[in-house]
Amino acid sequence: MDQPVKSGSGGPPGARVPGRAWLMLALATVGFAVNFWAWALLSPLAPRFKDELGLSSFEQSLLVAVPVVVGSLGRIPVGALTDRYGGRLMFPLVSGATVVPVLYLGLAGHASFAALLVGGFFLGIGGTAFAVGVPFVNAWFPPERRGLAIGVFGAGMGGTAISALTTVQLVDAAAMATPFLITAAVLAAYAVAAALLLRDAPGRTVPAEPLLRRLAATARLSVTWQASALYAVAFGGYVAFSVYLPTYLRTGYGLTQADAANRMAGFVLLAVAMRPMGGWLSDRLGPVRVLAGSLAVVVAGAVVQAFTPPLAPLGTIAFLSMAAALGAGSGATFALVALLTPAGKVGSVTGVVGAAGGLGGFLPPLVMGTLYGRYGTYAAGLALLAVVAAAALAYTLTGVRAAVEGAGRPPAGRHRGHRTAGTTA
Repeated sequence: MDQPVKSGSGGPPGARVPGRAWLMLALATVGFAVNFWAWALLSPLAPRFKDELGLSSFEQSLLVAVPVVVGSLGRIPVGALTDRYGGRLMFPLVSGATVVPVLYLGLAGHASFAALLVGGFFLGIGGTAFAVGVPFVNAWFPPERRGLAIGVFGAGMGGTAISALTTVQLVDAAAMATPFLITAAVLAAYAVAAALLLRDAPGRTVPAEPLLRRLAATARLSVTWQASALYAVAFGGYVAFSVYLPTYLRTGYGLTQADAANRMAGFVLLAVAMRPMGGWLSDRLGPVRVLAGSLAVVVAGAVVQAFTPPLAPLGTIAFLSMAAALGAGSGATFALVALLTPAGKVGSVTGVVGAAGGLGGFLPPLVMGTLYGRYGTYAAGLALLAVVAAAALAYTLTGVRAAVEGAGRPPAGRHRGHRTAGTTA
């Protein structure tokens, strides 16, 4: 059995990592992607449901937002349960439970707006997989490699791109039930594989306190709220665009449903690719610098897009720049969590921070739909994004930087301390 990899003062980023850790990371990333694929099934079909069911702009926005908010809030208890029971149990449990609403939506739950909302509510279970994977992966890696490891795991959010690229095409080629049946089968297969292959890190810290006491202790940690504020902007912005961009492009630029879905997939894929890069850069430059640079790019991109420039080339450049920045910022946020969170609390902190990120993605589609319905333009919504990102940038350069320096952490990726891969979660 591999021994835990110790991180001494100024341990090199190239410290040895057990081979099994990379296997567990790969399995967790696949599980995250599959669950996010299911979580995002309704978004590409929202314009179709709007036309077929006669939905208003607000109802269409609500349809794609409900799985987001449920999946976000569900991360709080799921993260705490992962601290207690481990990813080996929680990944198969979450994946298996998500099969039920996916089958419901595909077979019976798409005939009315009310049925779609019910299915979307329980579809949110898939979104809680994030709070399972972060503490699971974190426990397998030494501190100086966690930014990269969690960034790689975070690339599983690319499951939304699978949905964007395949859902509409499968419905057009076969039937409404087809993408749901395929996704349910993949989820069930992963649940079985995870139950057979996943293993929790040797010597991981298992908290003994009751759930509510652990959540209360999590709420008292400064890093919980610092990371929550930043993740609400970074990952929240990603989620908002990934669920609402097809509607925005179709309404604002007159694109076809398939073209809008494909462009949204490009946005998602770039954000996914940049998330590991954000973690890797945080290991070397420090998460504060990466977050500051990312948020500055989001401010600039949102300001440009608020004027609704031509999609080619300026609008495309603005959206792709924001995609890259939001992906890198999401990776940097959890590098910050890995840097400052005490052992045995990463799951609980991840649950709260992940909830904040999901909730950050819940409100913008509703705001965008409401503003467009009233004023016939998305400019005000994008201007609000620029203001929020600017506020997050100012907070990063003041409060968050002071917290990192106050904790005695070096500004770049060389971590002091004596945590081990096997005992830190």
